[in-house]
Amino acid sequence: MHRTIFDTPGVNTVFKALSTRFLRLTGWRVEGTLPPGVTKCVVIAAPHTSNWDLPYTLMVAFVLDLRIYWMGKWQIFRAPFGGLMHWLGGIAVRRETSNNLVAASAQALAEAEGPVQLIVPPEGTRSKVRYWKTGFYYIALQAQVPIVLAYLDYHRKVGGLGPVFHPTGDIERDMVVIKQFYAGIRGKNADQFDAQG
Repeated sequence: MHRTIFDTPGVNTVFKALSTRFLRLTGWRVEGTLPPGVTKCVVIAAPHTSNWDLPYTLMVAFVLDLRIYWMGKWQIFRAPFGGLMHWLGGIAVRRETSNNLVAASAQALAEAEGPVQLIVPPEGTRSKVRYWKTGFYYIALQAQVPIVLAYLDYHRKVGGLGPVFHPTGDIERDMVVIKQFYAGIRGKNADQFDAQG
């Protein structure tokens, strides 16, 4: 995994302080923490309904002392901002050629040194979708790491980490449990998110 702002000494401390102050001034609260022993995991980023999700996710990650990587469509990694996006923890994804993405992500997560939290939005897009993509589930299953249910609830102005979920391999049953957690959470554009999809 490449070096990011989250493991750049000094800079991460400054951004943690700035993030804490900004969230407090704008009325946001941060909840949850990673349990002891959960150093590597896949983090669900839901709901994902707005471009604002990225900056808020980064700020919440700083407050919680996480070392995150996140997947984004390759277009946002083009010049002149590609280097910045990578430094912010971004991993470029080409949806049309992502057939090996799950296996490659699982391998990178398993082989990474130190704590790593890989953020994957189950919708795969900010637009309204009928069904969640299951890549996050299979990445966790193949890497043999838990799934952390993270959220940004714009209605309550709360972001953070929810329960830790260990995939069993029975995806239909597991997805029912996972989606139940998100049923009452509202994204910035609430009409674009359906936890039952």
